[in-house]
Amino acid sequence: MAKSERIVNLKLNLHMNSRQQTSTMDVLQLFFLLLVSCVAASAYPPQQPPPCRVVQMDVFCSDLSLRSAPLNLPDVVQMLDLSRNQVQNLTQETLAYHTNLRHLNLHSNKIHFIQPRLFEDMNDLKILDLSKNHLNVFAHSKTNIGPLKAVESLDLSNNGLYTGMSDYFLADSPRLVNLSLNSNSITEVAKDTFSGSLSLRKISLHNNIILKIEDGAFDILSHLTELDLSKNSIRCIDDFNLDKLKVFNLSQNSLESFQSAQSDTPYELVTFDLSQNKMLFFPRLPKNNCLKYLDLSKNQIQNIKFMGNITFNCLRYLDMSYNQLKKMPEEYFSMMGSLEVLNVSNNCITSFSITDVGLLQRVKVINLSYNPLQSLTFGENTVQSLEELFLQGNDLTTLDYQIFQRLANIKYLHLQQNNLQVCDSEPTDQNHKDPQSCVSFLSVPKLEALYLSENNLRSLPANMFANTPLKVLDLSLNPGLDMHKDSLSGLEHSLVHLSMRKNNISILKADLSLLRSLKYVDLSTNQLTTLPTWSKESSIESLNLQNNHLVTLEYSTILALKHSLKTLYMGSNPLSCCSNLRSIIMVQQSAVVIPDIETVTCVHEDYSEPVSIKKVTQTMCHGPPVQNYVITVIVILLLVMIVFVLLVKCCHSRRRKHNRGFRA
Repeated sequence: MAKSERIVNLKLNLHMNSRQQTSTMDVLQLFFLLLVSCVAASAYPPQQPPPCRVVQMDVFCSDLSLRSAPLNLPDVVQMLDLSRNQVQNLTQETLAYHTNLRHLNLHSNKIHFIQPRLFEDMNDLKILDLSKNHLNVFAHSKTNIGPLKAVESLDLSNNGLYTGMSDYFLADSPRLVNLSLNSNSITEVAKDTFSGSLSLRKISLHNNIILKIEDGAFDILSHLTELDLSKNSIRCIDDFNLDKLKVFNLSQNSLESFQSAQSDTPYELVTFDLSQNKMLFFPRLPKNNCLKYLDLSKNQIQNIKFMGNITFNCLRYLDMSYNQLKKMPEEYFSMMGSLEVLNVSNNCITSFSITDVGLLQRVKVINLSYNPLQSLTFGENTVQSLEELFLQGNDLTTLDYQIFQRLANIKYLHLQQNNLQVCDSEPTDQNHKDPQSCVSFLSVPKLEALYLSENNLRSLPANMFANTPLKVLDLSLNPGLDMHKDSLSGLEHSLVHLSMRKNNISILKADLSLLRSLKYVDLSTNQLTTLPTWSKESSIESLNLQNNHLVTLEYSTILALKHSLKTLYMGSNPLSCCSNLRSIIMVQQSAVVIPDIETVTCVHEDYSEPVSIKKVTQTMCHGPPVQNYVITVIVILLLVMIVFVLLVKCCHSRRRKHNRGFRA
């Protein structure tokens, strides 16, 4: 019995010892793992976000994936930029308890909660940007974020705010001057929307879905000067009475009518944008106004009918392009004495006439382009301030012979896409009988730029620009144009830009080397087989010869261009490699930029495919040198002579031996 107990006790002891050994091993393993992790941690410390950039008292922490401001910021921070981070809850802790901020930027975060009365102690906060967050979620709590005691500029754009939600941000903002509610989902502006922000001067509600504006919604804002309601769904404005407003943008709505309150109250409105609406008639604007810029483009206005005794004595810019106007009687301009820019392009106007000297005396730009214009008249001494006239795209075939000579200050003439013909410098009897069969550009004293592309011009007579100081001349897209060799005479010291692309010209008769100021020449897409000759050193800096039939680049011409040329286009020409070897080598070694060099190739008889001019070398075009060939011939002749002499001597020697043998 005792023996069996001893055996049992021995087993128990062994079991206990094994358990102790096991637990010891576990502890050792755990210690080892902890040691390894500590070593690994010391070797690979946790990654910290990059530090914010500090410039004096301004801190920039944008794009750092932060959820709050770092704690190690300077004690005094005036501007804190936390834009484009991961902030969700805006609290004192989020801002690291900074209350002396002047500018706080939280644009493009994920803010859906703002601690109540968070900004109450921020007495210096002037600019607050909360744009592009999730403030619509916060607005459901119906909690005001105010007071915003000192905030002057507040940006709440791109927050998904619905009608009425903005009230929780504006309820107590006594000093707010600038407010942006762009790109939200507001459908109505209520009468009391801005009742807590009576200092507002600028409001932007661009890109909402506004259908209705309650009466008096903006009337309580006595300091309001700028209002942007563009890109909404407003259909009608009746009884407009914001007489202190200076800038008003109603573009991109569905407006069909606009009417101002009829009173003698002076309105301060300066800039008014009604473009891209559905207006059928000219708006009924304030009678006593000082409008300077009025944009009515892209509507459906068919005629101008002013209501009452309205005047536009201050109007400088009027844009009525892209409407359905059929006429513009000159009496309309009697009340626009200060007009400087008139744009009525892309309408249905067939006739335009200014014959009264007193009309449009200050106008500098008139745009009549893209109308079915058939008649254009400027009386003597009218529009004397006109500097730029747009007439392109009218299919004009006739104009008064000297219409442009009457325009004393005209500088830029846009006549492209018409069917005009140019008169000879010395009109024939036929021209005198029918002065409207062509138009003259002689002696237009201040004309600097003339655009005559796409006019089906048949010929350019000699001296057609005499006494006209043109700097820019565009004659392109007139297929079959026949130029007299002196057609550009008179432009020797003025012309800088010349465009003659797509004219199907095979020979350029005019001597461009006579044009001493010429710098930019476009001769692309013609049928030129040789370069125009330059008899003297050129001033040309840019030359376009693309898409012609050039086989040879005259070396003398390239040499004349070498010193001034900076840019050369010459792709898509059937150039000969070896005929142009000297010219190609010169181009390769010069500093001239060839933007289309990848398409510039030449033809070589030893190659089946065109060769890039970058790869052309002298050895490709030269056989054995002439000097070596002559030497080779001489050496061969000498060898032949030596062999012949040796043969003669050998024969003579044998003959003598034969004679001696006979005598014996």
